[in-house]
Amino acid sequence: MTAITTIRIDHAAVPDPLNGKNPDAVARIIEAALRDEGLTAEASDVISHIKIELPTTQLAAASAFLASLHLI
Repeated sequence: MTAITTIRIDHAAVPDPLNGKNPDAVARIIEAALRDEGLTAEASDVISHIKIELPTTQLAAASAFLASLHLI
């Protein structure tokens, strides 16, 4: 069994040009970008934030990538 980590990104923290987009679209864009980096993740819009779930073993790489996008 793989340990799963959840990263939550507040909608207000999403930088332009993503900020003006539909939250579901933002989640799909983030998920696709992580996949392009070779990371397995599921991103979804939750009422107050974007939720990203990924294997804990990929947390450091995902965090570095999300930081490079100014999402965290």
